[in-house]
Amino acid sequence: TIVLGVGSVAKAATVGKVGGLALVYFLIMATFALVIGLVVGNFIHPGDGLHLQPYEEAAGGEEGGMVAFLMSLIPGDIPVLPTLVLALLVGFALQSMGKAGEPVLTGIKHIQAVVFKLMMMIMWAAPIGAFGAIAAVVGKTGWAAIGAMATLMGAFYLTCALFIVIVLGGLLKIVTGLNIFLLLKYLAREFLLIFSTSSSESALPRLIAKMEHAGVSKPVVGITVPTGYSFNLDGTAIYLTMASLFVSSAMGMPMSIPEQISLLVFMIIASKGAAGVTGAGLATLAAGLQSHRPELLDGMGVIVGIDKFMSECRALTNFTGNAVATLLIGKWTGEIDLDQARATLSGQNPFDELSLEPDFHGASTNAHEADVVLPDPHNTMAAEGQAKATIGN
Repeated sequence: TIVLGVGSVAKAATVGKVGGLALVYFLIMATFALVIGLVVGNFIHPGDGLHLQPYEEAAGGEEGGMVAFLMSLIPGDIPVLPTLVLALLVGFALQSMGKAGEPVLTGIKHIQAVVFKLMMMIMWAAPIGAFGAIAAVVGKTGWAAIGAMATLMGAFYLTCALFIVIVLGGLLKIVTGLNIFLLLKYLAREFLLIFSTSSSESALPRLIAKMEHAGVSKPVVGITVPTGYSFNLDGTAIYLTMASLFVSSAMGMPMSIPEQISLLVFMIIASKGAAGVTGAGLATLAAGLQSHRPELLDGMGVIVGIDKFMSECRALTNFTGNAVATLLIGKWTGEIDLDQARATLSGQNPFDELSLEPDFHGASTNAHEADVVLPDPHNTMAAEGQAKATIGN
């Protein structure tokens, strides 16, 4: 995923002002969101008092047997930092190859699809392990565990809500004069779709159509929205740092400030590969913990149990961040009709849901193309026959 992400950076940078501006904005906002997660996590300390134990210490018992056999079937820890460096080097190398590297990038894209499919298969079995982990913690600590997990979820929801209203809403108001609440109302259908799928990818085509309808030019939308789905994941960024601090506190191994800064730098890079599909944020979190504090991985069982309740909030925040980014970049590049945007968000220029569906004859729904009258094949054949008869006479 990071190899493909590096390729996307280079492609976006080559399209000029829009791509470069989008990448700078995405980097700044992702870093800001990660810092917010660290600040909130250090403030609330939601995992304190759980005293989770590493697997080897808690399992005890004798070695061997069925458990040891099953554990031997699972691959061991893979060093993340060398893998990350290698992925970055491969990405830059393929990009420098130009068109010759495109087939390899296409192959890596297919491999990425296979990996995410495998991850989804694993996630189907994850609730069993999460049930055991949470049951063990609750059985040991009682209501303290439930309170800690509820605190984490509540703090995450509140942080994302404030990020959308204050940070994104403030930027939107200052730069464009548009109201964040009207934008949220305009995207209500997409929010319902994302909430039901826990993935912002499901609403990608609708976001593109709605941003164009709101007055942003097609080139800006075509560059900003797809790139933002890989590089502008504000909700995932907040989740990564907050969840990391939760696990470290729950395991009784709090991170020092230097470790948190190192984790922040790693997450800035790794979050660029956190594709907007269900479970990608959890995988990125595991990679971050493994690279900095491998002993904390055993505490992820508790996070897996509540991740489903947090994934919707992540996806909604990511989606809103990309919608706001599109409007902002449209304003900065002069590629937005603000009068049309105001009319659209206020409901005076409603979005036509039928425009997302191909028409009965497969023709475009574009208004200009709709005025073109297609010839009737029967009339055409009759005219050709009459012409031939005239020539024959």
